[in-house]
Amino acid sequence: MNKKEGSHISEELLKKVPKIIEKIKSETSKSVVGQTDIIEHLLRAILCNGHILIEGVPGTAKTLIVKTIATITGCDMKRVQFTVDLLPSDILGINSFNQSTKEFTFKKGPIFTNFLIADEINRSPPKTQSALLQAMQEKEVSSGNKLYTIEEPFFVMATQNPIEQSGVYNLPEAEIDRFLFKINISYPKLDEEIDVLDKNMSLKSFEQFNLCKVISKNEILQLQETVKKIFSSDEIKKYIVKIIELTREKNKEYSKYITLGSSPRGSIALHIASKAQALMKGRAYVLPEDVREVTKPVLRHRIILNYKAESEGISSDKIIDEILNQLSPA
Repeated sequence: MNKKEGSHISEELLKKVPKIIEKIKSETSKSVVGQTDIIEHLLRAILCNGHILIEGVPGTAKTLIVKTIATITGCDMKRVQFTVDLLPSDILGINSFNQSTKEFTFKKGPIFTNFLIADEINRSPPKTQSALLQAMQEKEVSSGNKLYTIEEPFFVMATQNPIEQSGVYNLPEAEIDRFLFKINISYPKLDEEIDVLDKNMSLKSFEQFNLCKVISKNEILQLQETVKKIFSSDEIKKYIVKIIELTREKNKEYSKYITLGSSPRGSIALHIASKAQALMKGRAYVLPEDVREVTKPVLRHRIILNYKAESEGISSDKIIDEILNQLSPA
């Protein structure tokens, strides 16, 4: 491809973005030990103006990571603990009657923020989950006959606890498909966990980490617009669509484990995520390696596996590896 295709983006900006990313990661390390991959995925999602679903056991710094990034970027952050009795109005807000003015006024809920942590989203029934996902998609809330716009940047990190079996409601596939990434967060390494003993929130308050603002809200919005301008060739687009098509293939060895392949939304997500990855590397054009780097977080929740896969210990990540190995880069 012609690398000059993305020349409408200034060289100065392209050199600046990787430095900003490194500064954010460096500042984040003041409070968060390890979890570098998770932080990079969060930053990619923010650049894509998308949302993340994180699956991981409690105590792996999910909330701390988002709170740290919110502080570094000068954004507001709120957290909602999802429970079985949580109502849509507890998230979106409610109309209340003002006795003095004899009028209804809308009291905004926690959804009206920049960064929202939806903790253990699968503990609430589908009606409550849907209210959150609608706001994520449309960036607005309807109450009565009025629409209320959510200020951008707007980013949702929803979490699921994989060890819980009772008292949870699985997210419907059509709804989980709306998350840009699904990330599996794991335990820290041995040396990292030793470092956690000195940096944990039981010994220090969040303010003691003295986090500095690295980037502003307006700069985030500017970078989100820049991502859209990153060039991807016809060959790259064909490569992306081939990956998606192979998740729907019926005649492959791995096909016996798949109930449903990725939707077209997976193609769109893989395309925009590849652009964000290219920008984070300081390039104005997408390479096959950018696509491959983001394929697992984009597709692992979009490939619906059957009971045979579960019984044989076959994960969507293994199938994605097989697809990437079969398909030569563009």
